[in-house]
Amino acid sequence: MTRRVAITGLGVVAPGEPGSKPFWGRIVEARTATRTPTFFDPAPFRSRIAAECDFDPVREGLSPQQVRRWDRSVQFAVVAAREALADSGLPLKEPAGPPPGRVGVSMGTAVGGTMHLDEEYRVLSDGGRKWVVDHEYAVPHMYEYFVPSQLAAVVAREAGAEGPVAVISAGCTSGLDAVGHASELILDGSADVMIAGGSDAPISPITFACFDAIKATSNRNDDPGGALRPFDRGRNGFVLGEGCGVVVLEEAGRARKRGAHIYAEVAGFASRSNAYHMTGLRPDGREMAHAITGALDRARLDPSAIGYVNAHGTATKQNDRHETEALKRALGEHAYRVPVSSIKAVVGHSLGGIGAIEIAASALAIEHGVVPPTANHTDPDPELDLDYVPGTAREKRLGAVLTVGSGFGGFQSAMVLSRPGGTPW
Repeated sequence: MTRRVAITGLGVVAPGEPGSKPFWGRIVEARTATRTPTFFDPAPFRSRIAAECDFDPVREGLSPQQVRRWDRSVQFAVVAAREALADSGLPLKEPAGPPPGRVGVSMGTAVGGTMHLDEEYRVLSDGGRKWVVDHEYAVPHMYEYFVPSQLAAVVAREAGAEGPVAVISAGCTSGLDAVGHASELILDGSADVMIAGGSDAPISPITFACFDAIKATSNRNDDPGGALRPFDRGRNGFVLGEGCGVVVLEEAGRARKRGAHIYAEVAGFASRSNAYHMTGLRPDGREMAHAITGALDRARLDPSAIGYVNAHGTATKQNDRHETEALKRALGEHAYRVPVSSIKAVVGHSLGGIGAIEIAASALAIEHGVVPPTANHTDPDPELDLDYVPGTAREKRLGAVLTVGSGFGGFQSAMVLSRPGGTPW
């Protein structure tokens, strides 16, 4: 029997109030969460805007010891995983639950424990004044901040998962790739349940400095809420965000047998590299188009089956052009008929976390029959001529949704989600 992959639980920590329901309400209503950063004084930087989560770890059930030990990105992941598991209704203990060795974790991150590392460096170096630092001043958990594997290891430990556990770090496609990797482990029989997603908390001076240097972020500092403008003529870069998305994936037959609610199925996934440039993209969109075609082939779907495209949509000049051309190349004439939108105008760009957050948005779009809008799209760019769903959500029954990601290093990924019971791989 052909194995299939079902999404049975969702957990989201995104800018604004944590939780998948507040997240869905925010993106459907196009209520932007971008603002001036509160973690540090952004005055020295070119871009002084961020999309922060209104996240209180103690209120979310974490102990002071956990808050001290875990980087903010790990805290997000634990809270989102708890929500996703509760939402799935999946018992994790035998005899009702699956054997622990059949439950795995796959998490993506682009920059790991950035916030705690930045904070500790400031302490150790006396605000950057000392080149030689005294390790005696470091917290005992400094090593764990350095090791990205902590993200998946902590989630696995919290869930009691003893199956395959991995961290995927592929820049801004990390969260999307982590869910894709998890789905493939279920398909090949290595696991029956996977807790998968992506998390990053990069709002720190070092990250701001890096993106300032290449002018990738918007400097529309006088209008934080309107700064990120995907596919708009006035776009001038993204807004750095933070957050986490986690999904519970189950072998679909097993999920149905236990009567689980299924949001969607992971019908196809593919990833490609452009082998071209660290940050540059070819304007013809060829590499992303190959990933889209690969995902459609795995899903055994014609491009015309796609009812909505959840775009990468970073609002940089080259990405929006590249993505538009990729959709035309991969979907043909259907690209002009399918609605395309980016939720980044609302929640910012959380690097390795955003791909998993966008998978949650895509699953919810199928669940509710609603296409989220592209906020801040008010001045169409004649060079970008697709239907970007400006400003207002649309009701539409969706059989299949395409979500895509693009990352520094040349990473291009695409995933097709379908309605429960859709076309098998």
